Amino acid sequence: MAPDEDPPPGLAIRRLIDGFQVSQAIHVAVVLGIPDLLAEGARPCDELAAATQSHGPTLYRLLRALAGIGILHEGEQRCFSLTPLGNELRSEVDGSMAGWAAFIGRPDYWQAWSGLLHSVQTGQNAFRHVHGTDVWSWRQSRPEESRIFDEAMRAVARRASAALLDAFDFGALATVADIGGGNGALLATILARHPHLQGILFDQPHVVSAARPLLERAGVAGRCRVEGGSFFTSVPRGADAYVLRAVVHDWDETHAVQILRTVGQALDGSARVLLVERVIAPPNEGRDAKFSDLNMLVSPGGRERTLEEFVALIEEAGLQLRSVTGAGGFSVLEAGR
Repeated sequence: MAPDEDPPPGLAIRRLIDGFQVSQAIHVAVVLGIPDLLAEGARPCDELAAATQSHGPTLYRLLRALAGIGILHEGEQRCFSLTPLGNELRSEVDGSMAGWAAFIGRPDYWQAWSGLLHSVQTGQNAFRHVHGTDVWSWRQSRPEESRIFDEAMRAVARRASAALLDAFDFGALATVADIGGGNGALLATILARHPHLQGILFDQPHVVSAARPLLERAGVAGRCRVEGGSFFTSVPRGADAYVLRAVVHDWDETHAVQILRTVGQALDGSARVLLVERVIAPPNEGRDAKFSDLNMLVSPGGRERTLEEFVALIEEAGLQLRSVTGAGGFSVLEAGR
């Protein structure tokens, strides 16, 4: 059967069932740095093995499997090169998914997904069930896991950044605050696009403590104030827009409303809140948001929401939804008083 021919249903479902094998193989290749080593062109497997301190014959088994799904191309003499699909895993390309691939194969994340059955049967968070603590406390006590997670969020943030910049005009604003902004990747993109803007980066102290180097590399550190704190207690005042990218979906209804209420209390005048989130599509549509919803159930304990559910959250927090704009698989929900 030709590779591009639709497989029969039995084979198609088998490939879906075995999807975890594909994601783990991609994870290992990225952790070894294979995509970056192939950035300049094809290289023989033995050379890649030496560069990654891997067992050559076994590395070949991994690489040929990835070539079988179109991520790599195997040429003569066991030489491998990147395909357009595999190129997306290089760390330096625009929109790279390397950070996400490096994160999703980590043991803590992998093991949490083994608790999906428990979550479905009980409604409880799988990560807490498997590891005995919530994902935020886990990462706070493990700096390396926190760093890997931040890199994953940086990868995802690139798509969300493009969606936000396409959907909302920051030109008339003076100051934008990124609430729960992690290492500042999204805010750096916004400030780079709009040189007149001032920025406020706000997240937990141990998170934003690592943001300054990224802001400096982006050339926006001089226009960005970095503050640590909890968005359950208070957020900085004085911004014209408060961006929350993929923040609300991490939390259940009670906590999500509290976050929005806290941000709402910081709004002055015509300031607005910009939620950048996936919105659950109608039945039989929207694969990405619905599987992201399962990820929220398993890992942080939150959920993705329908538009109606977002409206209910926003109104309970004392705000009003002003507009909804879709772009790049995300929606920008603008709310104000």
